[in-house]
Amino acid sequence: MIEMTILGTSSMVPTKERNQSSLLISYKNHGILVDCGEGTQRQLKIAGIPITKVTTILISHWHGDHTLGLPGLIQTLGAASDTHVLEIYGPKGTGMRFEHMFKAFVFDRKIEMNIHEIKEGKFFENEDFYLEAISLEHTIETFGFNFVEKDRLRIDTKKTKKLGIPEGPLLGKLQDGKSIIWKDKTVRPEEVTYTVKGKKVSIISDSAPCSACDRLAKDADVLVCEATYSSALSEKSEAYRHMTGQQAALIANRSGVKKLVLVHFSARYKDIGEIEDDAKAVFPDSVCAYDLMKVKV
Repeated sequence: MIEMTILGTSSMVPTKERNQSSLLISYKNHGILVDCGEGTQRQLKIAGIPITKVTTILISHWHGDHTLGLPGLIQTLGAASDTHVLEIYGPKGTGMRFEHMFKAFVFDRKIEMNIHEIKEGKFFENEDFYLEAISLEHTIETFGFNFVEKDRLRIDTKKTKKLGIPEGPLLGKLQDGKSIIWKDKTVRPEEVTYTVKGKKVSIISDSAPCSACDRLAKDADVLVCEATYSSALSEKSEAYRHMTGQQAALIANRSGVKKLVLVHFSARYKDIGEIEDDAKAVFPDSVCAYDLMKVKV
């Protein structure tokens, strides 16, 4: 199961209720942190998530409200575990910016950090899932991300029991997509398994509406999308290359998304109901996230 914890839902300026941008995707032994706004490590503590859960950091872009939490988080990780390995992915220039960070702050680099500068496309893959970046339209180079769980084979126990195949290594081979020999006969995986389709989570960080957003979000089970303003401030949204709740909802509608989760709200909104109503008018399965909200996929 994929579980997301929305750690921060504010945009440039945090509020009493809303921290700056960050969310954590938890999947098996992976903790994928998408952006790391100021205060992210404290949000993890409040959520009851050990900081060592973070194994990977994805940086959408280098605006401060998405990255100011990095020095503190890395320092605390070093104090928590000197064997921790952190994989970091970000746009061109990420390596240089980390070097500047290490010059600006005095702390020991106790953990191993592998910094990868990525381009558009698939940038990580293992047997369970892959990660994909797509370039968005903002004031600086910015990526949106896809977490895509791979389809999985599951054993149809009724069929295996009928054939008399016992639980154990033979079923494991079938589930891995390999044929077995049972009672002098070949049993192929397609005879006794079924496919469980993997889930897709799409994350649109800061961006103006664009065709890349639609491409990123296509058929997502959950789309997490910025909605800095309501439609009443669409001119301001356009000027700063951001999005309204309605524009996010239109992307979800066009792209076959199942659920839309809105984040990155301007500090001007004490009540974000206006943004949620803006989205629901176009895409009913929309919700404005709140800090520490959990979303199971």
